[in-house]
Amino acid sequence: MRQMKRFRRLRRTPQLRALVRETHINKNSLIYPLFVEEGTKERKPVESMPGIYRYPLELLPLIIKEAADAGIGGVLLFGIPAHKDALGSSAYDDSGITQQAIRLIKKTAPELTVIADVCLCEYTDHGHCGVVHDGEICNDETLPLLAKTAVSFAKAGADIIAPSDMMDGRVAAIRSALDEAGFADIPIMSYSAKFASGYYSPFRDAADSAPCFGDRRSYQMDPANGREALREIEDDISEGADIVMVKPALAYLDVISRARESFELPLAAYNVSGEYSMVKAAARNGWIDERRIVLENLTAITRAGADIIITYHALDAAKWLEEEQL
Repeated sequence: MRQMKRFRRLRRTPQLRALVRETHINKNSLIYPLFVEEGTKERKPVESMPGIYRYPLELLPLIIKEAADAGIGGVLLFGIPAHKDALGSSAYDDSGITQQAIRLIKKTAPELTVIADVCLCEYTDHGHCGVVHDGEICNDETLPLLAKTAVSFAKAGADIIAPSDMMDGRVAAIRSALDEAGFADIPIMSYSAKFASGYYSPFRDAADSAPCFGDRRSYQMDPANGREALREIEDDISEGADIVMVKPALAYLDVISRARESFELPLAAYNVSGEYSMVKAAARNGWIDERRIVLENLTAITRAGADIIITYHALDAAKWLEEEQL
């Protein structure tokens, strides 16, 4: 007679459950996205992202100290310039808002890892991630501008360069430019599988980066394509990426899992603005337990195979993880 399996034996107490737990979230693996705005003196709330703000330079040290004290892995920096033009020139201005913010962060908390997002959408007056000619987003004309931006951020003190534009060949262009400028030791974390997702809307409020015409489907990935994501990741690795990323996270756990099985490089996942805002909205209505849902979501992303999680929940999650260990 087949003996009944007693799976519940190891679920009986909190201590037993903790002892056999397979997946653990490390707060050192959490990255907090941070928005810095030029030309303002006040912290501005992002209405579609409760608890998230645009910070002026003057107040940036406050949130940086909080992030450093939380023990998270670092911050992902997005700059919002006062001046925007067709070529996004503020992105590669050595005195630009992002460069100023990088220098200030490294002065305030030298130990905190600063990841600089490299894209043109926050800096262009049309809101697209590349150079535009006659309504078309031009791939090859954009690459030199991305490379200049990456070098400028590295000169300011960025620890990691993170291209998010989804132009073909940008990792190779950036790697070559960094090496030639004397930054061969600066790693690249590429947004390798970045999907044209509806989950980004709150971010575009935060970064003031909504395109003024059309959409980004000609360069970001079709949400239906999983095999293509693996080809994108493989190509970025061949071009010199040190860390690869899947974005968004929760709706693409299968892609994270397949990437983990296929590639050995560190794998990041971006728990994006829409995913964050839905949790916040449901929690404010009393429909869910925010803490429980956030930690469950982060566990799912980790279980799928992510080594690094970029999340707007990072500061809260770090506190909750610390409390669970007490």
